Amino acid sequence: MDINHRNGTVPRRLVGRIKGMVFRSHLMHSMIFAVALLGALVFIIPFAWTVTTSLKPDAQVMIFPPKWIPSPIQWRNYYDALVRLPFDRFFLNTAIVTLTSLVGDVIVNAVVAYGFARMDFPGREPLFYVLLATMMLPSQVTMIPVFIIFRKLGWIDTFYPLIVPSYFGNAFYIFLLRQFFRTIPDDLEHAARIDGANQARILWSVILPLSGPAIATVAVFSFMFHWQDFFRPLIYINSTHLRTISLGLQLFKTGYGGTVYNQMMAATVVCTLPSLILFFATQRYFISGIVMTGMKN
Repeated sequence: MDINHRNGTVPRRLVGRIKGMVFRSHLMHSMIFAVALLGALVFIIPFAWTVTTSLKPDAQVMIFPPKWIPSPIQWRNYYDALVRLPFDRFFLNTAIVTLTSLVGDVIVNAVVAYGFARMDFPGREPLFYVLLATMMLPSQVTMIPVFIIFRKLGWIDTFYPLIVPSYFGNAFYIFLLRQFFRTIPDDLEHAARIDGANQARILWSVILPLSGPAIATVAVFSFMFHWQDFFRPLIYINSTHLRTISLGLQLFKTGYGGTVYNQMMAATVVCTLPSLILFFATQRYFISGIVMTGMKN
């Protein structure tokens, strides 16, 4: 072995170890890729089936064995689905609820998270743990008391029960933003204080501009939740002209001559597009926000 070192050659045993490590590394990466691909297929197949069904003629929707590729492709299903029901009104209702709720989710939770992350006050940590404990409380437990409160306020069959809760904070969003705020160096805040900035100015001019990924993550989560929410509109909305998209899709099953699956799938694809476009447009910030959240306890 010494002779090999003196001659500048690598020992055969070391070469074998290196090859083994390289092989195991490639094998591990291949296994991870295979598992990821399998998981992607599990999620992609239902969406692919929805898209293909939306393009099928009526006779090919329920045939067995199923036919993946429609023949002929029937693009008219999209037009018929959108004119069958007042989807323009459903889109407007959903946009109003989603955007107003998103503003509340971002602003209110950012303010609360800043208090837990950057301000010292008695009982801060116990209060934060109590806040996290509320995440363990199932929504079914509070559903009836909250419904009674909204009924007493006269808010049933209005947008208020869908919007107002977003302005009272969300434990998960507060946790996510708080963890990200704690990764920002304290020196920046100290410099702002020396310049005479107060807490509100520090939050607006220092913390938020540096927290783009976390804000984008909260915005994406909020948008997708409110855009696709079905349970709460089902409870609080009774009038057809106030229905959101997810609740409007239910009309394909009731009151309109039975279920028209290809048109219902076409409407579902159209309603899903805004969420997909938003996610892919903000994917870089979304992933960065999730990764950076756990860097500092």
